[in-house]
Amino acid sequence: MNEFVTKLEELIALGEKYLVPTYRRLPVAFVKGAGCWLEDSLGRKYLDFLSGIAVNNLGYAHPKFVAALKDQIEKLIHTSNLYQIEPQARLAEILIKHSFPGKVFFSNSGAEANEAAIKLVRKWGQPQGRSKIITALQSFHGRTLTTISATGQPKYQKSFTPLTPGFAYVPYDNLTALGEAIDKETAAVMLEVVQGEGGYNIPHSDYLRMVRQLCNERGVLLVLDEVQTGIGRTGKLFAYEHTGITPDVMTLAKGLGNGVPIGATVVAEAYADVLQPGDHAATFGGNFLSSRAALTTIEIILSENLCALAASRGEYLLKGLKRETEGLPIIKDIKGLGLMVRLELNVPGQQVVDACLERGLILNCIQGNVLRFIPPLIVTNDEIDQALAILKPVLEGVRPDET
Repeated sequence: MNEFVTKLEELIALGEKYLVPTYRRLPVAFVKGAGCWLEDSLGRKYLDFLSGIAVNNLGYAHPKFVAALKDQIEKLIHTSNLYQIEPQARLAEILIKHSFPGKVFFSNSGAEANEAAIKLVRKWGQPQGRSKIITALQSFHGRTLTTISATGQPKYQKSFTPLTPGFAYVPYDNLTALGEAIDKETAAVMLEVVQGEGGYNIPHSDYLRMVRQLCNERGVLLVLDEVQTGIGRTGKLFAYEHTGITPDVMTLAKGLGNGVPIGATVVAEAYADVLQPGDHAATFGGNFLSSRAALTTIEIILSENLCALAASRGEYLLKGLKRETEGLPIIKDIKGLGLMVRLELNVPGQQVVDACLERGLILNCIQGNVLRFIPPLIVTNDEIDQALAILKPVLEGVRPDET
């Protein structure tokens, strides 16, 4: 079969019959995209302000990205890490040159990137009797058993006990609580620069700088989870660049491959050789196709100055949201960093998401009442205006007492 031509109702029934029901899928089937727009199986077009959950930073069908993947597929997709892989080495080089001196391990997802970071930390700390890793409440680090153990949200953990031991949780953006939690068994502190699934929580401007100082004083590693904030999303190639510090370990995924699965664990020079042959591996990690996709993504972001564009477009979006929602009683809070923007409501947000989808705007709701706006980095001011024009009447139609 070279082309799928299935009616939407038949597709839904097919999924319900054969797919494990781990997702609540909306009744839309997208078939193609261009720029910031998607088209469904019925020919309807949608303005995408979700980007595949902060993945499609270049939008859809970027000509340079498409050309690079076509070229690579015609040559090689996979050989395994038993052999040299040139685009993987080139990708590691560009990541290090634009972050901090060190080395990179490649995997397939954010959870795997964090898993590698956790293993590295544990091996480093083992000779010192250090194994505990402190994370934040409302954090999200993945859905493997160990990364949900690292995640500070009980709702992700309750069905999968016993959890992997060795994690402690403190309130985010609370230096006092963190300082009290670090003890002689602590190996690392692991934090998101901006909490993603936890509600797009942005810490005070000096928080991570003070965390870095605290880690230095206590002799523990600092791991920054940039799975969602990395690769230009916040107006910098990496969100830690806003803070004036560098981590000991940084994890990446999502936007790194612009839709092609790849994760990366970037390790500072002092710890870059902690993991040795046999300690860790990923069969598909950094193969020809995924590495070429990620390398091309970064080259496009740099050459087209998309980090600066994300910063300016994010400011435009933030101002527009504040202007268009002024005086609405259902609005609780609006914040953002680059093109990572949250709108917190006093009512459940899924009703807004559903209504916007019907009108051709793709959004997402997290934590029950937080709308997140994460369009591709190539979004234009005109497209932001179009999104606001769809959103405003939807919000105006929601009653404050609706549940």
